[in-house]
Amino acid sequence: MESRPEVAGSGPAERLGRWVENTLLGLVLFAMIGLAAYQVLLRSVFGGGLAWADEALRLLVLWSAMLGAVAASRDNVHLRIDLLSRFLPTNWRRAAAVVVDLFAAGVSATLAWYSWRFVAETREFGDQVLGTWPAWGFQAILPVAFTLIAYRYLAGLPGHFRPSNPPAGLDAT
Repeated sequence: MESRPEVAGSGPAERLGRWVENTLLGLVLFAMIGLAAYQVLLRSVFGGGLAWADEALRLLVLWSAMLGAVAASRDNVHLRIDLLSRFLPTNWRRAAAVVVDLFAAGVSATLAWYSWRFVAETREFGDQVLGTWPAWGFQAILPVAFTLIAYRYLAGLPGHFRPSNPPAGLDAT
């Protein structure tokens, strides 16, 4: 399948968004690795650990997975199963890329909707994590990330029709 074109140039909003995403992802990964190492050390040396660390690590894994998926959609390095596109003519490649991106946007938007409902129910029922913290605040990454992913697929659609962006492996001629 042809690679999805860049959504936007490198304007200030794009650069700020990229910086925020990268910074959040780096902080979450640093916290996750640091907390896991500290927990291992405490268990190995002192025979016990922090009571809340395992739950916090699960939340950090959720956040790192979702932030990583957002970054992958931004940089167009997400997983892709491509069996047919290299055998298709140029126009069919473009059409196939549009269909794939529309499908991915639809799936992401559906996941955003249902994760929003999940977070709303979590808030309504007063679920808590890490003792007394409201769970919905930690789970809010789900609808936010899926919405960003859907947006990126939709925003990238016009780029499939630009003559300066031929499908992967083809000349611009």
